Amino acid sequence: MIKHKLLTLFFATGLSVAVIAQPTHTVTDAEKKYKDAKELFVKEQYALAYPLLKVLKEQYPDNSISNHTYINDDLSYYYIVCELKLQQPVAEDEAKHYVEVVSNEPRRQLMSYHLAKFYFTKDDFNNAINYYERAGLDNLSNEEIADAKFEKAYCYFNLKQFAEAKPLFDEIHQLPGNKYYFAANYYYGFISYYDRQYNEALKAFKLVETKDEYKGVVPYYIAEIYYFQGKKDEALRYGESVLARGGTLYYEKEMKLLIGQLHFEKKNFAKALPLLEYYVNNTDKVDKEVLYELSYCYYQANQLTKAIEGFKQLSGQKDSLGQNSMYLLGDCYLRTNQKANARTAFQYCAYNNSNAKQQEVSRFIYAKLSYELGYQDIALNELKKFLNDYPNSEYETEAKELLVGLLANTNNFSDALKLYESMGKPTVAMQKVYPRILFGRAVEYINDQQIIRADELLTKVLTDQYAGPILPFVNFWKGEIALRNQKHDEAIKYFTAYLQSSAPTQGEANPAAARYNLGYSWMKKENYKQALNYFEQVARSVTVVSSPMEQDAYVRSADCYFMNRDFAKANTMYDNIINNALPQSDYAYFQKAMIAGVKSSTEKIRTLNTLTRQYPQSSLVTDVNMEIANTYMADEKFRDAIPYLNNILNAPDAGGLKPTAYLKLGLSYYNIDDNKNALANYQALIQKYPQSPEADDALYNVKSIYVEEGRPNDYVELMRKNGKNISVSEADSLNYTAAELKYNTNDCAAAITGFNSYLSQYPNGAFALEANFYRSECYLKSKDFKNALVGYDYVNAKGLNRYFEKATLEAARINYFELKEYAAAKKYFESLLSGSANQDNQLEALRGLVRCQYLLKDYAKANETAKTLLTKKGISTDDKSIAFLVLGKSQQLGNDCVSAISSFKSCAAINKSAWGAEARYEIANCQFTSGNLAAAEKSAMAVIKETGSYDFWVTRSYILLGDIFMQQKDYFNAKATYESVAKNSVIPELKNEAQQKLDKAIEEEKVGSKINGN
Repeated sequence: MIKHKLLTLFFATGLSVAVIAQPTHTVTDAEKKYKDAKELFVKEQYALAYPLLKVLKEQYPDNSISNHTYINDDLSYYYIVCELKLQQPVAEDEAKHYVEVVSNEPRRQLMSYHLAKFYFTKDDFNNAINYYERAGLDNLSNEEIADAKFEKAYCYFNLKQFAEAKPLFDEIHQLPGNKYYFAANYYYGFISYYDRQYNEALKAFKLVETKDEYKGVVPYYIAEIYYFQGKKDEALRYGESVLARGGTLYYEKEMKLLIGQLHFEKKNFAKALPLLEYYVNNTDKVDKEVLYELSYCYYQANQLTKAIEGFKQLSGQKDSLGQNSMYLLGDCYLRTNQKANARTAFQYCAYNNSNAKQQEVSRFIYAKLSYELGYQDIALNELKKFLNDYPNSEYETEAKELLVGLLANTNNFSDALKLYESMGKPTVAMQKVYPRILFGRAVEYINDQQIIRADELLTKVLTDQYAGPILPFVNFWKGEIALRNQKHDEAIKYFTAYLQSSAPTQGEANPAAARYNLGYSWMKKENYKQALNYFEQVARSVTVVSSPMEQDAYVRSADCYFMNRDFAKANTMYDNIINNALPQSDYAYFQKAMIAGVKSSTEKIRTLNTLTRQYPQSSLVTDVNMEIANTYMADEKFRDAIPYLNNILNAPDAGGLKPTAYLKLGLSYYNIDDNKNALANYQALIQKYPQSPEADDALYNVKSIYVEEGRPNDYVELMRKNGKNISVSEADSLNYTAAELKYNTNDCAAAITGFNSYLSQYPNGAFALEANFYRSECYLKSKDFKNALVGYDYVNAKGLNRYFEKATLEAARINYFELKEYAAAKKYFESLLSGSANQDNQLEALRGLVRCQYLLKDYAKANETAKTLLTKKGISTDDKSIAFLVLGKSQQLGNDCVSAISSFKSCAAINKSAWGAEARYEIANCQFTSGNLAAAEKSAMAVIKETGSYDFWVTRSYILLGDIFMQQKDYFNAKATYESVAKNSVIPELKNEAQQKLDKAIEEEKVGSKINGN
């Protein structure tokens, strides 16, 4: 071989020198060392050769001039090769230098070969390939050529340059005697396998499958090749035989996966299960198909808990595999009686359109389970869409029956009503349910203070042929609305009809409340005998433990005795109220004073003064001052009346009584001949309350004083300064009167035209106040709210006047209910509260104000207003509920969740409207922030089930449920919940919030998922 030829050449050279001359002792010694070193080198005993060569290198440095130049050349070559073989640190650089500078090309190629070997052993594959290329093949032995080809191929293989590696492995794998024969077959087989040349790969792998180095690896490839060639039975037989023979398999889990999948394809699920289970349990991440197959095997083996755990992880897949997984998962949950989770699984399936039939079935089951589990809003929506999308479905009849049942039992009256009215031909069963839907929605409107809309729906129920069972309750609420609108004859009619029906109690609709309201209605009609009859049916006696209604009924009975002039009986009852220290004690004192006044003005005044001393914070203090003043004035003790009238003017809450106080002060001063102070009070009245009825009376008195004093011009000047005409022009009066006639005949369209014409000609005319007010009343009837506001605002801006309270209340209501302008509504409610003399309107103002403050998130002020509201007589359960709600919100903001939950529960217990829905949500929210997830979930579900008409709070509750599932790491249900909101909500901010949380849930789930790519 070449290597041997080179060695022979070296020996021949040495012999020829020896013949020419006799060597000296030194030369002989050097040559001996050289020969010994070379012999060791040839025998590849590099560790022994290296020290001899090193000594020679020191004797004969490269730059020395001697007769042994040939030894110097050989020494450098052998010395550097030894360094390479022994992995000396300087070897790499010296070898590279040698290759670059030595002119002996054969030696350069041989050094390149050894340097390539050096790099090969260090796995420096790029440098190894480079120097194998430089080495060539011409100066290598056959063995070295084979080594170079294999090793270069191995380098290419490790660099994944299979195209360059394959032909080199091909050459070696055909040399049975080569030391790399089996290795070359293995790598050649692998590349052929990679190139999908399965026949070539199989031949190569078969040669090495039993070799120790490869028997743990190659059998898996052989089994896969049979599978890829379509020889599945052979792949199965071979794979099972490999597993049966035992021993260590590098690809054991992959082999088990392959055999498991082959059994799965043959529907041998029992055999597939342990193999697939082994693979999944011993692999960090698996393909989704593998997880599906294992889960399906569990499903077939009735190992439903394990099947559930696997299928759940496929909830994020949007393909047919994902849909089928969710379909089977839903079945697993149903078979294990986990309806809530089954509903979630069918929801995922319903959102996937890969399989049309599965989607149809899943949509129906999802809707049905939503109905059964109390997700009434979703069930309603899904059943409606299902019937629309699948009009000929085999589930159509059952879907309609479910829808009827849902309409009959839902609390989501708002959506139920919309759905019913959208159906062209409702079935008879649905028609029978319709009155209940109308009634339920009407009660919600009543609770939300939208009594006009409520009354419209209740009127529809009265004429419905199927209304029978709920007619008594319709009558009750019709009576309640009539009472609130001060239509007392209607109230009496409907409450009487309710009592005659002998209907059972239904919440606030109960016989006691009906009798109490009838008592009030008859009292307002001044029929005190009838009123007394009903009040006494509510309460003939009273104690501190009596209900607020019973206490108030007892007080009103006393009032009826008073009005019927049975003063002794009334007095006794008022004493009973005072002796029991009931909340109405201040009022009882006031009434006792009135009774005392029948016989003695002095005793009356004494009793009233006692009232103000004992109850200085009473809301009646202003009325007491007015009553004392009136009593003194009636006795012509005008000077004594003045301090009490001034008390009224100085009281911050005197409201609508101040114009009367100014007028009576003027009158009192006039009667004690103090015209100066009389004029001062009259003028103050005219300036501050120019449109009030009292101002008109004051003008008459001022005129009398000026005329009496002979100062008519001063009167004219006063009138001019205050924008008053001394006389009304005939044209002004005629224009207004024409429009007013139309108004009085209920011809609002013509009245509006007339009032517009009048105000355009006389914007500051004598009847501008009336024209603005009546025009707004007409606009209100036609629900032209924005135009109605114009006139009401004009009347309000004129201060206290005969239309002030009605106009201000209507302006507040329009802004609150119709326009949702809570800041503007708040302004009007505040104006009404400060300027109203009517207690009913003051109560209405407090009700509206607390709601506006709450909606504007001014919780501190809302809480204070609510406290004031709770002190008023005649408050409703709705008033109490808003008070509890604002208190709870204040406590919640103060991080006192325990107290907040208590307040919210008090609200929810008595309110079924929007306030109750919000309170129920906040209960769940507080429980969630406190870490009580089980209670929070239960409370959130209560919102969804019990307050379906209030979409905002229902949607917030769904998002909260998603948050609860996230806290529990239940990504399966969290994703489904968020996705449902993101897909279906019509509230943009909640829709966006749900989508953001859905994205986060998907990302979090990926971290712990078993599936590749997640």
